[in-house]
Amino acid sequence: MALVPVLEAMVIFFSLFVIVGEIANFVAYIYAPAVLVTPLGALSIIVSAVLAHFMLKEKLQKMGILGCFLCIVGSIVIVLHAPQERALNSVQEIWQLAIQPAFILYTASIMAVTLFLILYCAPRYGHTNIFVYIGICSIIGSLTVMSVKAIGIAIKLTLEGSNQGVYFQTWIFATVAVSCIITQLNYLNMALDNFNTAVVSPIYYALFTSFTILASAIMFKDYSGQSISSITSELCGFITVLSGTTILHCTREPDQPVSTDLHSPLSPKVSWYIQGNGESRKQKEEDGSSFNLITVIRQDHFK
Repeated sequence: MALVPVLEAMVIFFSLFVIVGEIANFVAYIYAPAVLVTPLGALSIIVSAVLAHFMLKEKLQKMGILGCFLCIVGSIVIVLHAPQERALNSVQEIWQLAIQPAFILYTASIMAVTLFLILYCAPRYGHTNIFVYIGICSIIGSLTVMSVKAIGIAIKLTLEGSNQGVYFQTWIFATVAVSCIITQLNYLNMALDNFNTAVVSPIYYALFTSFTILASAIMFKDYSGQSISSITSELCGFITVLSGTTILHCTREPDQPVSTDLHSPLSPKVSWYIQGNGESRKQKEEDGSSFNLITVIRQDHFK
């Protein structure tokens, strides 16, 4: 019983870390382009693997160490060749980027694909095809990032003295962000319920990051003015991070299955014996005995 307060304190402690991490991620989207912030999310996988190795005694395999190394190398390459953040002075400027023909075409296309996946594919193939649920939350996730970035910039400008709450575009971005986040989390949880986490995580990371980079490149024109070598180097860095993430997840030790064998030892156990004279007697078995409810009736009593 003494462990309960300790466990509760640990849950609260790590929950606070998660909240702080999400706030930091939100702030990062304000000051850096999404094509830089999103791929660097793989660094959280490295931290999780290292903490699990030391705190949860989950052995980090040699190939897992190689995966961590690849993630670090790829992240460094992405940082070195990332584009500069575009200066935006109002939500109205972001709105003009959002209603440009190229991004409207992108939004319409992914909404059509999402509706097709939700209405047709999910009921039929969602439980057997891993790409259905992950595809939905990855595609919607790209709009989540664009909306969250717009909201973050609006908050920053408001804190600097230029109130962005008076513009209706701010509230449109907020509505889109909330709707996309709810949908994204719903289908991500469905994917985790139906498929192995070690398989879901790298696929989700690859698709979510790819769609986010594409959406950001279309809306904010992140690669405008960059040389071909810089763009190629950043894509190579992303592929390196993706490879490291896949290796790290594939080399994780599988969770121990919960035994459902009725003959496996359970303790303590209680067996009831009904004797011939109609009296019952309770016997507590020792550890290691089989789990059975035994009814012994002397047949000669009824002869």
